[in-house]
Amino acid sequence: MSTTPAYDDLCRRHQRMHRLAHLQSIASWDQSAHMPPKGNEARSLALAEMGGLLHQLATEPALQGLLDAAAGESLDEVQRANLREMRRAWRASNALPQSLVEAKSLANSRCEHAWRSQRPANDWAGYVENLREVVRLAREEARLLAEDSGLAKYDALMDQYEPGMRAAEVDRLFGDLRQWLPGLILRVQQRQQQELVRVPEGRFPAAAQRALGLDAMRLMGFDFEAGRLDESAHPFCGGVPEDVRMTTRYREDSFLPSLTGTIHETGHGRYEQNLPREWLGQPIARARSMGLHESQSLSFEMQLANHPAFAGLLSPLVVRHLGEQPAFEPANLNRLMTRVVPGHIRVDADEVTYPAHVILRYEIERALIEGEIEVEDIPALWDAKMQELLGIDTRGNFKDGPMQDVHWGAGLFGYFPCYTLGAMYAAQWFAAMRRTMPDLDAKIAAGELAPVFDWLKAQVWSQGSRWETPELVRRASGEAALNPAHFRAHLESRYLVG
Repeated sequence: MSTTPAYDDLCRRHQRMHRLAHLQSIASWDQSAHMPPKGNEARSLALAEMGGLLHQLATEPALQGLLDAAAGESLDEVQRANLREMRRAWRASNALPQSLVEAKSLANSRCEHAWRSQRPANDWAGYVENLREVVRLAREEARLLAEDSGLAKYDALMDQYEPGMRAAEVDRLFGDLRQWLPGLILRVQQRQQQELVRVPEGRFPAAAQRALGLDAMRLMGFDFEAGRLDESAHPFCGGVPEDVRMTTRYREDSFLPSLTGTIHETGHGRYEQNLPREWLGQPIARARSMGLHESQSLSFEMQLANHPAFAGLLSPLVVRHLGEQPAFEPANLNRLMTRVVPGHIRVDADEVTYPAHVILRYEIERALIEGEIEVEDIPALWDAKMQELLGIDTRGNFKDGPMQDVHWGAGLFGYFPCYTLGAMYAAQWFAAMRRTMPDLDAKIAAGELAPVFDWLKAQVWSQGSRWETPELVRRASGEAALNPAHFRAHLESRYLVG
């Protein structure tokens, strides 16, 4: 007879929710990747129905008693960590009524689907009609979560993606970035003006880019027996650990956006594929946070793919699929991949200007959720902040401005800070790797990537949500918390030294 009956019952219930969430995730991926346009309304209703069912299971009255009973059972350290994550999920679910969960799912699906045609048309007026409802429901969600947790409204939403992080800490980190980032961008641009960079010639067929992306994924260890690459309007990584679904998008005038985007998503995919299988189906087996998730994608895209030696590994793949030309020579390819040029599009941004895009979105969405501004105020604020942070005029260009990302239309408020938090974590991971492996850069130059992947697997991927974030950071890096100094040192070393 089990000595932990309440805990065992909870595990069975969470296993069932995991399997239903599996179906929900694949249906959501298909909605973005393969579903014909006329299927959207039916799919949106089906996803809302599944969201409601999962909410019912997550809020069953019996759960509170089981959680309390399990707390008194003789559990080991791993079980107690899983129980902690179960309680966290239970509390967040109970703060929201099922009607709101279903309404949010439906509004987000409709807005995101319409965005796919509205963005190319630069149709801000049409987009706003759907976005107002998305924001209204996000504010209601934030209010209810805040009332339950005692947090500020935006903090309550951000806590869903980055547990324990607060806007006051983000303000401190981003405030410091604001002080030194503009000067760094200028210094790097001045330095790079002295470099000769060959521009790739010709158009690059999507089929050839896809083949190149698949080879890059193989180079970086993606398991194609447990995942696949497809195309969507906005790149993302979804699915489940057993079946990871990645997407990218192609521009035939430039191959680098798709290549670097695919490498970015491969970091997400490998994290998912290497989450602890022995705990699969339980909350403890999930990725700890989206900041940590982004630290994996940015470890792949920025730390590794932009490493001076990595172009030597990519160059033969580029030549194989796109043909031979001087621009694809390793040194020039690295210069192409590390050009610092302020631009409109976040996902295409270099690693130096990228944080400016995140700061802009964070400042706007926080004010939007807190009710300090309305949807109609976004374009003017966007234009002012783009001019201030990157010196770019975006007036009237909605498709490459506030409509460029899927996040707001999909109701993902509180997510954007995770990108730059992830870049900071990634720099901290590589600093820790170099302390334990002084020859790391030589290994990368020799094409030995396994030491990087093995370290990430041992310290991050395999840990799931066993540890709360500060403890995971301490165990992985030897430092008590996120240390942004590593990010600044990384950028200055890569772009201003040598």
